[in-house]
Amino acid sequence: MTPGAAGTLDLEKLFAARLHAARVRPYLATALFALHTVESRLVPTMAVDRHWRCYVSPAFVAQTPVEELAGAWVHEVSHLLRDHHGRSDRVASERGLTGPGDRLRMNIAADFEINDDVYGDGLIRPQGAVEPGMLWLPEGELMEDYLRQFRLGPYTQGLVWLDCGSGADGLDREWDLGPEGANGLSAQERDAVRFRVAQGITARPGDVPKGWRRWAEEALHPPQPWRELLGAAVRSAASGPGAGEDYTYGRPSRRSAGLPGVILPSLRRRPPRVSVVIDTSGSVSDAELGSALLEVAAIVRDVGGRHDLVSVVSCDAAAQAVQPLCRAEGITLVGGGGTDLRTGFAKALRARPGPDVIVILTDGQTPWPAARPPCRTVVGLFPRRRAARSWDEDDPDYVPDAPPEWARVIDIG
Repeated sequence: MTPGAAGTLDLEKLFAARLHAARVRPYLATALFALHTVESRLVPTMAVDRHWRCYVSPAFVAQTPVEELAGAWVHEVSHLLRDHHGRSDRVASERGLTGPGDRLRMNIAADFEINDDVYGDGLIRPQGAVEPGMLWLPEGELMEDYLRQFRLGPYTQGLVWLDCGSGADGLDREWDLGPEGANGLSAQERDAVRFRVAQGITARPGDVPKGWRRWAEEALHPPQPWRELLGAAVRSAASGPGAGEDYTYGRPSRRSAGLPGVILPSLRRRPPRVSVVIDTSGSVSDAELGSALLEVAAIVRDVGGRHDLVSVVSCDAAAQAVQPLCRAEGITLVGGGGTDLRTGFAKALRARPGPDVIVILTDGQTPWPAARPPCRTVVGLFPRRRAARSWDEDDPDYVPDAPPEWARVIDIG
């Protein structure tokens, strides 16, 4: 995938490659044909912008076989479907990443996310396609995860030519036509393409790689503002003083030097443990239980994808067994009776090792612990209109207590 001599863009060959890509990846056909082609001699190979234009080097098309061009088509449209430009902008803002070097790292990390399962089954890997194994990284992770695991250095020097455009890393290029240029898709049109592709993927799950199935599930259940608030609350609680902290003699404290003959332990940071208590009483609907499972998956992402750090307790009037998390879809939610989440709190706190954060997902119709738990608490509150609340049948004037002041409360809309 190195650029060659200039020439005339062979549209017939380029479009034949796109047709081949659509035949072997039919669930991506809508996205492939939504791209508008722009000839550019400034582009090393093929690149996209966030407005769904595909910039193509005539020299690259001339020297690349149709089967490899098909792989390049799928690769570039994958950047747009997975919103790598928007995600790169968010990561850059959150982590203070600026400049072309950081954007190159984002492009490499985005390619790692795509290339580990996009080829094969009729799609030939283009020459020079980068993979996580090139840097001894695991497959199946997201761009944000890969970004934490490598830096630019001797092992990435051969990738400085890589440029999939602003659609891959969010940094505008000199060849971009911009938002006012011709043949770009509007935000509504881009969302419609993603939705149709996601529907096509969920209709044929047995034929689609795991990475695409994961993307489709998230595309059909997009993050809501309250989910971002809940995630921020969990991250804030998990990073607070005392959470995820422990003493170790493995690295003695530097203060030991001032006390001859005495070895003092040092304070180390370990990944925080989160216990999720889900209200499974009769007043919580099946739709809300499904939403709770989505929140569990989001919480796993908030703690770096570590399933072993998240456990789940289902609770109505009595708490069920603590379930270690493998997959959110595999959690068994047991309940359907009355509500007393105090038993869920007690069950979560008895676990060993104990949690650093407890997350409660409930409609709020429960008594709360009288004393503040020894760890931080976040409450995700399902909405209830007063007329729709199921009050105590024996006391029509009963109104549930609001969550205690020591809990961080997020309204789940």
